[in-house]
Amino acid sequence: MAVPETMLAAQVIEYNKPYVIQQIPTPGKTLHQHDLLVKVAVASLCHTDSMVAEGQFGTQLPVIASHEASGVVVDVGASVTGFQKGDRVMVAIPYHRCGTCEDCKGPENYRQYCSNIGGHNGVTRDGGFAEYMICDARESSKLPDGVTFETAAPLACAGVTVWRGVLQAELNAGQWLAIIGSGGGLGHLGIQFAKAKGLRVIGIDARDEGIELSKKFGADIVIDARSGQDSVVQEVAKVTNDRRAEATVNVSDHADAAGLACAVTRLHGTMVQIAQPEKVCIPFNQFVFRDVRVKGSLVSSKAEAADMLNTVAELGIEVNSNIFHGLHQIPKLVELAHSGKMAGKGMIVVDEEAVKKQIAS
Repeated sequence: MAVPETMLAAQVIEYNKPYVIQQIPTPGKTLHQHDLLVKVAVASLCHTDSMVAEGQFGTQLPVIASHEASGVVVDVGASVTGFQKGDRVMVAIPYHRCGTCEDCKGPENYRQYCSNIGGHNGVTRDGGFAEYMICDARESSKLPDGVTFETAAPLACAGVTVWRGVLQAELNAGQWLAIIGSGGGLGHLGIQFAKAKGLRVIGIDARDEGIELSKKFGADIVIDARSGQDSVVQEVAKVTNDRRAEATVNVSDHADAAGLACAVTRLHGTMVQIAQPEKVCIPFNQFVFRDVRVKGSLVSSKAEAADMLNTVAELGIEVNSNIFHGLHQIPKLVELAHSGKMAGKGMIVVDEEAVKKQIAS
């Protein structure tokens, strides 16, 4: 099928304004040697999309939104290996690492932190709320059989982010991992990833929808954060023989979330901070006096992402999805996300034919 001259896309044209959904030129006429042109099947919405729309990254406008996308390869650059036309792909966020900096030359799981990177899809360059997009083949992942486009799209950010958070906790099977914000888009995946590693999971959330989702996806104990920090800590202590959790992953940007994450972590334990509020505030007595190690974590490396996809395929890990059909439905998706009532991830089916084809096959 020929690639059309124009395509439908949802763009940030002005900061703090709604997306503009319109026809624009299709990219990929001159494809970089390491790039893929992807026909987007599904793209999903992430909290970071609102940060982009608010101008927090200083993104040059206009820019196509969404950094969580999956689709079908329709063209490959001259130097691409490992992909061919027709392959199903999870689009990676990093685009054109420099390959020469300390991180690029360091451990494989540091490379996504390249300080001289060419850009990040859907953040500083065009993303997945479009019929076609370009990505870096060296960073992106071929989808295993059994992982659908609907599952893969949110894994491109939410999945690879919380997967790395669980890895950074550095726990062994049988140990306790607490997740603050366990019933959100990242949190419900984090529960399943932690269980896949044999961990015992304490889910902590402050929304009715989040409480129910934490239970649905297998947290061993679920605690309502609205009961207050002292009560939450007491509940954690009850199930951990008064030791609290060996590690905690925080995916909530609430002002008190990081402090609570440290409070439920035992002495000498680890708190992995994934959420990105403007300021991360932790009372000193919750981590200085208790020797809690606070780690920041972003997204997985390519190898870590491949391990995540294989785990998803092998164990049938699910994304709790709120599906909308067609790019013109993006305003309704954004409205649901901003309502605080969304359970799991919200996504747009961009290519109905591709999604139906995978079901038929």
